[in-house]
Amino acid sequence: MGFQRPPSYKEKQQSVPKTTKDVEDKGDSFTNTRIPHLSPCTNDPIALDSNYNSWVAEHPSALGSFDRMMKAGKRKTIVVFLDYDGTLSPIVDDPDRAFMSVEMRAAVREVAKHFPTAIISGRSREKVKDFVKLHNVYYAGSHGMDIMAPARPLIKYNDGKRQTVAFDKKESEVLFQPAKKFLPTIQEIFKILEEKTKKIQGAMVEDNSFCISVHFRQDYGMLEEKVKSVVENYPEFHLTEGKMVLEVRPSIEWNKGHALEYLLDTLGFSNSGDHVLPLYIGDDRTDEDAFKVIRSRGQGYPIIVSSIPKDTRASYSLRDPSEVLAFLLRLGKSKKASPSRRSGFRSKGIGPRLV
Repeated sequence: MGFQRPPSYKEKQQSVPKTTKDVEDKGDSFTNTRIPHLSPCTNDPIALDSNYNSWVAEHPSALGSFDRMMKAGKRKTIVVFLDYDGTLSPIVDDPDRAFMSVEMRAAVREVAKHFPTAIISGRSREKVKDFVKLHNVYYAGSHGMDIMAPARPLIKYNDGKRQTVAFDKKESEVLFQPAKKFLPTIQEIFKILEEKTKKIQGAMVEDNSFCISVHFRQDYGMLEEKVKSVVENYPEFHLTEGKMVLEVRPSIEWNKGHALEYLLDTLGFSNSGDHVLPLYIGDDRTDEDAFKVIRSRGQGYPIIVSSIPKDTRASYSLRDPSEVLAFLLRLGKSKKASPSRRSGFRSKGIGPRLV
């Protein structure tokens, strides 16, 4: 079975913001049958916006497409990847108060009982873990530059029915940090940015271990100028922009897409071919790297969270965290145990477990 894209999606020839070295997508051929947007929020004014509805026709609601997506994923392992800010939690004025709801936490917990689940965030790994407070998911912080994951498999073989993976029992977890050498410089830049921006109203500098997030709510022009003036003195770093945030990151070829691939590999799913469907839900530019990886695999569900039309590589859409909650509730209630669970992978240390 080919790439899990909606039959309504028609590829546009347009650029998508990049965070690392890009490569061209291949095999982007889509049909143009349109599917209506189905939403439980019938009183929302945005449902009447023609531009948004036209965009949704090309990026159908993951809620409205849920049954068809699950049918296409029958007898396959769905591996769930989630962004945090703007996806599991709304964007708020104070980034330190971006708490997820009790209902959202319960929904993610239930999903993780049935599907391998990871949260890939721009926040530091420890900070997003403190927000989520769940022990049955994997955490990747700093856009995937700080990952706590199972040890890499030592042996991979196929018994003719399912893949079996063996792990080194002496080391059940590994901490993967591809940008570790940059930590001293990151701390240096952090202190300079704190000093440079402390008088700018609505600005907050956040240490996310392997990247620095400069949040803004106003005075963007002045803030951008000051941040750029600092970053230009550090050629091994670059500046990216997300939703209400500027981020200083090491210039290495690593992003959320690489983190997704790394987690699939360490979970034992890298060579599973058509038997694995990664599902990624995210709302920001940095999530586009993960969407791109799913599309390049030819299997999976990239889902963008947005209430406005935007350029994206995602195939499906959800409007806001409330729709993410509705989607995760349906996914958890589907209780479709993945092949990995049915084949006893959890007992071998490959499913979600305490971290």
